[in-house]
Amino acid sequence: MQQAIDFEVRWQIEQIEDGHAIGQATVLFDPGTGETRAMRTKEDAADYRYFPDPDLPPLLIARSWVEAVRAELPELPHMLRARLASEHGLSEYDAAILTQSKSMAGYFLDAVAAGGQPKLVCNWVTGELSRRLNEKELTFDDCPIDPPRLAWVVKLIDNGTISNNAARRVVDLLWNGVNPGVASATLEPNAAKARGHAARSDVESAIDTLGLRQMNDSSALEVIIDAVIAANNKSVEEFRQGKDKAFNALVGQIMKASGGKANPTQVNELLRKKLG
Repeated sequence: MQQAIDFEVRWQIEQIEDGHAIGQATVLFDPGTGETRAMRTKEDAADYRYFPDPDLPPLLIARSWVEAVRAELPELPHMLRARLASEHGLSEYDAAILTQSKSMAGYFLDAVAAGGQPKLVCNWVTGELSRRLNEKELTFDDCPIDPPRLAWVVKLIDNGTISNNAARRVVDLLWNGVNPGVASATLEPNAAKARGHAARSDVESAIDTLGLRQMNDSSALEVIIDAVIAANNKSVEEFRQGKDKAFNALVGQIMKASGGKANPTQVNELLRKKLG
């Protein structure tokens, strides 16, 4: 194509310089000679069908009709992305992921409306829940865990009642053992409030069933930390020599001794304080 253009440019320049007019034509390019040659000429623009159709009347659309249709349109993805970013403080990336499907965005908004911290809800919706749904080829309309229950899981992570790892076990139990429609179906007068109570009850019950309530009693935690320090002199010395892996090993031993119930943030703070 570039060879044809180059030849045609040179040829047309030569024609104009020699005083010839350039007519409209369809040309053929010969790659063997590198030249173009005319196939057929065009008399005028009508040959290209650049003319109005006399049988088509003018189309006049009333502005009022346009506005009425616009008012009935649902919130479009780009508008929803902007709202998620402005109202819920999400990044453009998170907002774009959430608006990949209407059901995912709706689930997120319902969970936030039920009291879930937006960023944490986003992480769970786009992460753990999406992974599980994709494995089963389901959408968020079919999610076994409804938005109020996810909101309660997120609340309990946020206030330190359970850790992220514990939350995954809770979600697993809810996913496989709770029908999110049963508890709220019979409570119609205050449906939203009833769903909230049912969600909290289910999540709290799952935590107690699994024994995952996080240990926040500093005195009890200090007893465990002291025992781990006493039993791991080598790791203590390595940490004091500047080896961070040794500190992580001690944290792991403390979490194991607490049955995974210790608050990781609290463990880190108390352990560093004791090690100096």
